Amino acid sequence: MNYDAFKAIVLERRSIRSFTEQEVSADDVREIIDCARYAPSDTNSQTWKFIAVMNKEKIKRIEEMTWEQLHLRASAAEQAGLSKEARLLTKSFGPYATAFADAPVLIVCLATPYNSKFREKIFDPIRFVSDEVWAEEGIKSSCLAAQNLMLAAHAKGLATCPMTGPVLLAQDQLREYLDIPAECQINMVISLGYPSERPGKLPRKEIDDILMIVR
Repeated sequence: MNYDAFKAIVLERRSIRSFTEQEVSADDVREIIDCARYAPSDTNSQTWKFIAVMNKEKIKRIEEMTWEQLHLRASAAEQAGLSKEARLLTKSFGPYATAFADAPVLIVCLATPYNSKFREKIFDPIRFVSDEVWAEEGIKSSCLAAQNLMLAAHAKGLATCPMTGPVLLAQDQLREYLDIPAECQINMVISLGYPSERPGKLPRKEIDDILMIVR
């Protein structure tokens, strides 16, 4: 592939929140996960796992549990005198956080514990950093794999949207529902399907606003 073809994939990818009824095959899911697993990771630790939920009733239940927890948060805000914020939470954030509901596939991205020869032989014995830092290392590599996944999906004509709403609101319920091991962090969920919309390009910061070149 030449650079222009690759850049077209990057620039044309969109976060899609509306999908057609067309099913996604398990082979296609496996193919994009194959691309995800070739992402770089710290000391090749490969701190990622994926759960592909391909049952619409189960996806609907994940949506419901997210709304249930959101309404509990809104009720608590209301009781604390934050009526405006409670309304915004349900009216604005709620639909945004559950926009995966009509997707034929929901991929739950996990971060597994970071382990390496350096951590075992050097870092842990000298207490190099706290355990929280190692947890962050797992999330970082998992995010790299998620980006590979989304670009691969776009290249195959599929659409995705990464979301953290269910993680922020209903992580405990999601963990129990999908029997996610305690040692795995839930990073994000990614809806996957064939797009029924084509959003326009959103503005991006200028290169000079985000880049500092040191010579």
